[in-house]
Amino acid sequence: MFASIKRLAAQRQVSGILLLFILIAVVFPLTMDIFRLNLVGKYLTYAFVAVGLVLCWGYSGILSLGQGIFFGLGGYCMAMFLKLEASTPAATKIQTTPGIPDFMDWNQLTQLPSFWQPFHSFSFTLLAIVVVPLIFSYLLGIAMFKRRVGGVYFAIITQAISAIMTILIIGQQGYTGGINGITDLRTLLGWDIRTDYAKYVLYYINAGCLLAVVLMAYFILKSKLGRLLVAIRDKEDRVRFSGYDVANIKTMIFCVSAIFSSIGGALFTLQVGFMSPGFIGTVASIEMVIFCAVGGRLSILGAIYGTLLVNSAKSQISESFPEVWPFAMGALFILVVLGFPKGLAGIYSDILLPRAKQLIFPQRVETLPPVITSLATDAVDDKVSPR
Repeated sequence: MFASIKRLAAQRQVSGILLLFILIAVVFPLTMDIFRLNLVGKYLTYAFVAVGLVLCWGYSGILSLGQGIFFGLGGYCMAMFLKLEASTPAATKIQTTPGIPDFMDWNQLTQLPSFWQPFHSFSFTLLAIVVVPLIFSYLLGIAMFKRRVGGVYFAIITQAISAIMTILIIGQQGYTGGINGITDLRTLLGWDIRTDYAKYVLYYINAGCLLAVVLMAYFILKSKLGRLLVAIRDKEDRVRFSGYDVANIKTMIFCVSAIFSSIGGALFTLQVGFMSPGFIGTVASIEMVIFCAVGGRLSILGAIYGTLLVNSAKSQISESFPEVWPFAMGALFILVVLGFPKGLAGIYSDILLPRAKQLIFPQRVETLPPVITSLATDAVDDKVSPR
């Protein structure tokens, strides 16, 4: 019986993934102009963070209010490479010191800082997008989880670190571009990323990377590690008494979440053409948590839909009433937490799906335990109501 349930759940998960990526790869490009499609591409970069939060917060109980840190680290790594490519001596010959980024020249630097030098290499840049957030998240995870710091204390600490990182980047204007960030990014390995054709290509690269991240997240949840994450979230002491190193497991999933966020940040820089400290700070990090909460923190696909929905609403409202959006965002978060704690995924599984079944099969009597669909949750064996 349970084998049948698992097979049915797996089929629904595959169907859910196919439906989402048909929407992203076919429907959106055919129905949107390049401007709107580029906006959707930007939203999808936030979806990397949301997927990481499903693993970190939804299944592991680790609420991080500093995911913007890792999003920004990946974005800045990519921006540094693109800025160096745009700052050739020929392109910057009007500067006092040709061959360095313009903001360094404005701040009277006469040579490229040593930590910028390796970013002349695209291979090093790709490696840094993964390794830099990995090291940062590992050190933070070990420092916190070995001391059994968790819950609201961990959330406050990550929020504080995101604020510190923002202040540090803004303060080091000559090395980071300050409040304006790194702008005027034009080419990737000689390929102009500002053309409409480039935006289409980058959009599909973005979608392909997101698909890979989603599949990796599913793999983690279906593995023994996924079951341990849920056990740690619900009964951490029992897992510890069973002989598992809870701190190492928490650190591992926190690192995975950080890498996902960093990849999203790097793709954001390519998609949009700049990176600034505003995407690292507290406000941005909290918004990323809201994306996940609205979609459903126990659903990978739900988190992606939530990201698209919230950002689309943000764009629509901000275009007409820019001062209203912060209040709307706060009200949305309160509504979700109090009224729909499972987010969009919970509305689908608990309200829409049962009613649809009742309309289609009014005489059918359910004899098997209810199956958690791919949108509602992604691990049948681990169905637990969110705290």
